[in-house]
Amino acid sequence: MDSDQSNSIQTDKRGGAYYRVLNQRVNTWRDHAGMARYSAHPRFAMAALQLTGAEGIRLFHDHALLKMPEDSRETPWHQDLPYWPMNEPGALSIWIALDDVDETNGCMMFIPRSRNAGKLNPISLVDPQDIFEYVKGTDVENEKPVICRMKAGSCTFHDGLCFHYAYPNYSQKPRRALAIIYMPDGTTYTGKPHVVTDGLGLKGNQPIRGNTFPLLAIR
Repeated sequence: MDSDQSNSIQTDKRGGAYYRVLNQRVNTWRDHAGMARYSAHPRFAMAALQLTGAEGIRLFHDHALLKMPEDSRETPWHQDLPYWPMNEPGALSIWIALDDVDETNGCMMFIPRSRNAGKLNPISLVDPQDIFEYVKGTDVENEKPVICRMKAGSCTFHDGLCFHYAYPNYSQKPRRALAIIYMPDGTTYTGKPHVVTDGLGLKGNQPIRGNTFPLLAIR
């Protein structure tokens, strides 16, 4: 593994279109022992294990998520799983608010039971399509969004197939969050490019494993 792959990754630079939607730093746990303490915390991992019903839970990656003051855009409705190079469903995220969040600074919204729509095409976060076009005529179309106002230190879990959205940040301060993505042990690699898996020599249709994706909880 080369040195770049052992460190965290900034996915866009200040001024970039994606930066305004989602200023994120991926794999902070590789840089900082304090971040690793949270990203590998057994309490979080055990909750993920219980929610998925898996026999084991691995870390896929963490990412620090910021919406910068007065220069952010909404994060449009999307699913996460279409962006991850995983063949199977089951991966999920914990989203930990590091600041109080509401509609003024970038809180989240979710569509209940939207995972029932299955895996859809990825949505561009910079030039988004209407994800609800894919579910017209289904029960998902009639579900009402749930706004998740949260206090700092609170968290939510959401499945990789759940439709979710984040408001822009209209406040004078950054909106900070830590998200940790877990996957059931045995999840296999699609072979598609991804910033976390590129250059690791993973084989298509083989389990995503190794020190880069530590096993955090087992039954």
